[in-house]
Amino acid sequence: MAEPSAALGEFDFAGDDHVVPFQVEGLDVRGRAVQLGPMLDAILERHNYPAPVARLLAEVIALTVLLGTSLKFDGKFTVQTKGDGPVDLLVCDFTTPENVRAYARFNQGLLDEAVAAGQIEPEQLLGKGMLAFTIDQGKFSQPYQGIVALDGATLEEIAGTYFRQSEQIPTRVRLAAAELLDRDEDGKPRHRWRAGGLVAQFLPEAPERMRQQDLHGGDGDSAPTLHKEDDSWSEARSLVETIDADELTDPLVGTERLLYRLFHERGVRVYGASAVFDRCSCSREKIKGVLKGFSAEEIDASQEDGKISVTCEFCSTTYRYEVEEVAQAAE
Repeated sequence: MAEPSAALGEFDFAGDDHVVPFQVEGLDVRGRAVQLGPMLDAILERHNYPAPVARLLAEVIALTVLLGTSLKFDGKFTVQTKGDGPVDLLVCDFTTPENVRAYARFNQGLLDEAVAAGQIEPEQLLGKGMLAFTIDQGKFSQPYQGIVALDGATLEEIAGTYFRQSEQIPTRVRLAAAELLDRDEDGKPRHRWRAGGLVAQFLPEAPERMRQQDLHGGDGDSAPTLHKEDDSWSEARSLVETIDADELTDPLVGTERLLYRLFHERGVRVYGASAVFDRCSCSREKIKGVLKGFSAEEIDASQEDGKISVTCEFCSTTYRYEVEEVAQAAE
């Protein structure tokens, strides 16, 4: 049975922290769009990341929820970058159906040098490395991982390369993050983070229409074969590329209004939105389970004044254990 849909104006707008699936039947395009507000702000402010780091992680979170909410099974979807730049690690987990957690790791000294030199573009902060997409359906299946090199100017370009290489479906990804400085209800200055994203894919009934310019296959192959791009996808891609970064993050625009602006001439259809939440999967028992693998020497080295403290890198929650409690668990 098809998901219920509605025309613009017939329902309440999804609002922040909701992923909106959409379809443009006239162009054979399907996709998802999102604007992140309070959920994103909570994650970033918890760690007080410097602005360049927060902006990168915000885009990774937007990309993760766009793709993670499309899963049709229980599991976890992870987007992770690892590079040799000042921001050497970005990771976001989406656990179906709605839970998000994320964190970034960076070298403060190298970041300060990069900012002072004006080298704050994504490829400069991430350096050379890889972007990995991992799908884990649990202990009864093997995780699937797709990897693409960090060699694009933006995260959306790198993600586009991944879709081109792995799924071979014409795909256009747009991502943006922004800082908002305004005032709260009492007139006091307020700082907030927002992010937005959109993924559009060309999915015609006739698979042969999806042909596009082939990628280099390596091993010194000749120039890629040229195929004429389908007119419908060419139009859809061009429309998506007109999106301004401010439109993706503007709270006054809204996801449905943005989709209407883009595709109303072709008849855009939106479906029920999926909410996403800032929820970590850590727990006292899970951390204790990790400590079970510690040797007596490792437990002794980790304790201070008879206690062991472990802080979750994602949500910053600190769990404290008596040495005797952990030692008994490890036996």
